Amino acid sequence: MTVVVSNRGPVRFEEDPGGTFRARPGAGGLASSLGPLLCSGAAGPDGAWVAAALSDGDRAAVRAGAVDVPGIRLRLLDLDAQTYRLAYDVVSNGTLWFLHHGLFDLVRRPRFDRRWREAWTGYEAVNRAFADAASDLAGDGAVVLVQDLHLALVPGLLREQRPDLRLAFFTHTSFCGPNSIRVLPTDAATALCTSMAAAPCGFHAARWARAYEASAREVLGAGAPLAPTFVAPLGPDPEALAALVDADTTRAAAAELDELVGDRALLLRVDRIEPSKNVVRGFLAYDLLLEERPHWRERVVFVARLNASRESLAEYQAYRLEVEQAAARVNDRWATPDWRPVVLDTRDDFPRTVAALGRYDALLVNPIKDGLNLVAKEGPILNRRDGVLCLSRDAGAWDELGSAALEVHPFDLEQAAGALDAALAMPADERATRATRLRELAGRRTPRDWYEDQLRHAA
Repeated sequence: MTVVVSNRGPVRFEEDPGGTFRARPGAGGLASSLGPLLCSGAAGPDGAWVAAALSDGDRAAVRAGAVDVPGIRLRLLDLDAQTYRLAYDVVSNGTLWFLHHGLFDLVRRPRFDRRWREAWTGYEAVNRAFADAASDLAGDGAVVLVQDLHLALVPGLLREQRPDLRLAFFTHTSFCGPNSIRVLPTDAATALCTSMAAAPCGFHAARWARAYEASAREVLGAGAPLAPTFVAPLGPDPEALAALVDADTTRAAAAELDELVGDRALLLRVDRIEPSKNVVRGFLAYDLLLEERPHWRERVVFVARLNASRESLAEYQAYRLEVEQAAARVNDRWATPDWRPVVLDTRDDFPRTVAALGRYDALLVNPIKDGLNLVAKEGPILNRRDGVLCLSRDAGAWDELGSAALEVHPFDLEQAAGALDAALAMPADERATRATRLRELAGRRTPRDWYEDQLRHAA
């Protein structure tokens, strides 16, 4: 028996006017990767999934006893809204996300005050609720797979409650190093590292595993017992991608994109509007490309497919404004009556994203830090134009794809502009060689491989 524990579930519920509920695919990479696999029975006849009830439809379905998903027992937790908000917004996203991605301006932030302490208490309460639910669902000797930084206290709680269980904790983000972990209050850092040390911990890249180990040694002491770490990169689902490519909505979006770009080259990025994704510097590098290499003017269109993210946080609201202003500055500086250099598209429309990934000549993935970045793998698999991947070494996917990608430095605008120039000007034979290699590397692992790695390492 396997129990998955995650913040988001595999489905979200919508209530019909007649009071019945429909299950829709959940949002996020975990739901799209693991949801179809487990709901098809991969977790066994008694497989279960514990997640939070996030929407009004989810909460209504819980209260109506209508949380039914074929293939798996789903337990949605109807948590106190204020407690959840403090845990999710203030601790998980406002603190741990910023810590692990190196986003804090330490001269000014963070500030751990009474309000933060209230949020930390909420984080503890939410983690305890998840641990209690998993303990209740799990049979004797079951495997419990806990997912991501939102639930970093769950492994330790479960180890105390149910020593019979086989546990694994998977962190989908990057992980900070031993100097940065000391930014957290000592008790919080100790609680996080103690909990993670209680179960095998998985990461998308070896560097994040090493950073966690060094951080845990710094906080807990050199002789403290640590469960082993393991590396298990997630891969795209090739069958799901193939089905999307053939969909009528994708074909229509591709035709619209062809009309927009015409015979110009297409430079693409696909991201959430989120500070660690480094969107603004991507536009600055493109601006520098147009300034220093004028032959690209009117010959390339930069399409940015960006989705809003965590807009309840002031930092994210401010960053979205910076992104919009950076794109507007490029257009104000270089646009002509027949050419718009940047097309900023924030519509939540996945067929448009699939169509763009199939069409790009260069794909820019330049995060400050990223646990993996699945787009860097989906792009080469979907692309049909021998597109070049411009990839930051600080994306976890670099470890798998770097030999066939062009490195783009996340902070060095001159280097990044040069990488874009090299990608767009690359000879056809080299493009084809790199694209073939990228497709092979990006397709080596599937969601099933990733899931089975966690099962194998659970202890």
